[in-house]
Amino acid sequence: INAGDYIFYTDWAWTSFTVFSISQTLMLIVGATYYLTFTGVPGTATYYALIMTVYTWIAKAAWFSLGYPYDFIVTPVWLPSAMLLDLVYWATKKNKHSLILFGGVLVGMSLPLFNMVNLITVADPLETAFKYPRPTLPPYMTPIEPQVGKFYNSPVALGAGAGAVLGCTFAALG
Repeated sequence: INAGDYIFYTDWAWTSFTVFSISQTLMLIVGATYYLTFTGVPGTATYYALIMTVYTWIAKAAWFSLGYPYDFIVTPVWLPSAMLLDLVYWATKKNKHSLILFGGVLVGMSLPLFNMVNLITVADPLETAFKYPRPTLPPYMTPIEPQVGKFYNSPVALGAGAGAVLGCTFAALG
């Protein structure tokens, strides 16, 4: 639920974006696949994403009440990806193997893209970080310097590629 917090990791924004996009993809695909196959009703993946979105609003409202800016309350865009999953389940006549393969790839590739669109609408992370500084990280939490240029600096492509591969695996678990 708090996987939108990459806005404060200014030096690590793109790395964090990739990691958090993957975590959101897996969180969505497991629950949504479970809902779909348990009920057998196309549309329940979107219902699950809506529940997750509402829970996120509740969790992020706590941050807002502590004085963080409103645009820190980033709601990951789960609904369009869940709709794609529902569409696959319906289009393949409730074939579970197709749901795992096609649905996993579609969710894995689409969520990082929707998440980036969502991030673009948020205030500049660097400016926000200076206004609302965080305490120093303890040594075991301090990240290692990034390798510049790795993965061609494309967090959406990296997140989508990793999400597509992991999405199928985790859809099978769901």
